[in-house]
Parts: sequence; C-alpha cells; structure tokens
Amino acid sequence: MKEMIEQILPLWEIENKQLEQIYPSAWEVNHSYVIKMYEDKKQLERNIKISEILSDCDIPVAKIVLTKTGEKYAAYQSNYFLLSKKLRGNNISDLKDKAMAWKMGCAIAQLHTAFMKCEKELDFWDNSLLKEMKGWIREILANNEWKIVKEKEYSKTVDLLESAYDFLPKQLIHRDVHFGNFLFFEGNLSGYIDFDLSQRNIRIFDICYFLTGLLAEETEDSFTKIEWIENVRSVIAGYESILPLSEKEKTAIPCVMECIEILFVAYFISMNDTKHANDAYDIFRFVQNCESDIQRAI
Repeated sequence: MKEMIEQILPLWEIENKQLEQIYPSAWEVNHSYVIKMYEDKKQLERNIKISEILSDCDIPVAKIVLTKTGEKYAAYQSNYFLLSKKLRGNNISDLKDKAMAWKMGCAIAQLHTAFMKCEKELDFWDNSLLKEMKGWIREILANNEWKIVKEKEYSKTVDLLESAYDFLPKQLIHRDVHFGNFLFFEGNLSGYIDFDLSQRNIRIFDICYFLTGLLAEETEDSFTKIEWIENVRSVIAGYESILPLSEKEKTAIPCVMECIEILFVAYFISMNDTKHANDAYDIFRFVQNCESDIQRAI
C-alpha cells in the first residue's frame, strides 16, 4: 500500500517526504495530511458527505483536500483514496482524568446533536442492538455451547434490553467512540475522526461503548471500581450538560454495557480469539457487579 500511495500523491501535487502508517488503511503524509484507502466507494462517498454536513455545523472534522483536477477523492487500482488535512491534537493519555471524562461526555453529545442533521440528508444503516443480540450473537454463543457466556446470563440480559428497547431514543451514532477517534488540543476537543461504522441505533450505545472501552484498555494502571464509577459520573454529567437523558435511558445503561461486552465475546469467538473473548466476559461480570453503583452515579 505504501508504494501505491507514493504513486498517487502527485494527483494532489504533493511531494512525498515522509509516510507513516497510523492505521491499517491510513497513512500520515509529511506530518500534515492523512490519506485513507477505501474499497467501498459508497462508504467513502457517505463519509465525505458526513464530514461536509458536520463541518457546516461547526463540528471539527478533517478538511478534505481536493485533487489537482478538483475531485474529492482519487480512484486507483480498484481502490479509492481520500486525502485530508491532519487535525491538530492528540489522543488523551490520562484516561482517569475526570475533567477530560466530562469533556468526552460533552463531545459525544455535541456530535449526536450534529448527527441529527445528517440523518435528514443521508440514508444510513438502521441497526438494532436488540436484533443483533437475538441474531448473530446468540447463534455464535450457542454454537460455542455457551462456554464463556452462559445461556442463563445471556437470556437475562437480553430480556432486560427487550423490556426497555422501545423506549430508548434512536438516532445516528458514531458507533466507535474511544479516545483514539476524538482528538484534544491543549485540553479542548479539536476534532472527530473515523465515521466508517456510523449507523442508526440507540443513542446511549455510544456512551456505553466508550465507558466499557475504558475497562478494556490494556495498561498497567487499570481502573479500580471507584475510579471507573467516577468516570461514569463525569461522562454522563458532561453529556447531560448538552443533551438530557431520559430516565429509561439511565436505567438501561448497565444493561446496554453488558450487551456490548456480550457482543464482543461473540465477535472474538468468531475470530477464534479466546483470550479477548474471556477479557470481554470479565468486563461483563465487572459491570454486573457495579449495576447499583452505576445507577447511583448517574
């Protein structure tokens, strides 16, 4: 892929001085740009439209760089390439900073607010966490003979989700909220990246995904229960400073967190990755043991 990028950079009249791979399909160019490869043209065009709408809403997203012929992207050897200016800022390194957790809550809410406009102008994959739980996730767990998540645990969690699901607001969400996709500069949000998984779903999915993701960080300085609950409190408070959550949503947060970890168990089983499947199950159990603490915190 590096050789391919070197060959197409002249389409933007950019001289390659330094290429650094930052994701499997993305490279940083000369410390100033990011070029990303897509195989799916429709996904690329949808992401371009999302970026344009969010930019119109004053949401900080990477600015697309046109080719020298004025095109928004370039096609080359059955692939498509998008060049954008590199956003300033970095990923947060201190995951336990409560002030930054509050700002992340605000950032998620600001994005959700802007996403409401995107929904009116674009068609998106309308996904359902409940259908996923009762569909491919159950099938994988059953085929695995319920070796990690027990059938009784699964059924109890899904029943709770189903009882609340119709009352949970749905909208366009990011679907991959973590500190790697939200950039901060001098303590303030400087940009959002990576809308490849954006879809319509329950809006608290993004909040729950982010919070359980903190527990999945493989660092020596892992969260204690008290530290994580404080982050839960801060993220929810930040979010609600912009978008209030309903009581139904607050009640459903622990259940949605548990569903997300069951989803990861099934995903990793499908990848024959037993270690990470068990890690996801450990987070599922951790959240179960924190249910009352989560409710008190929010």
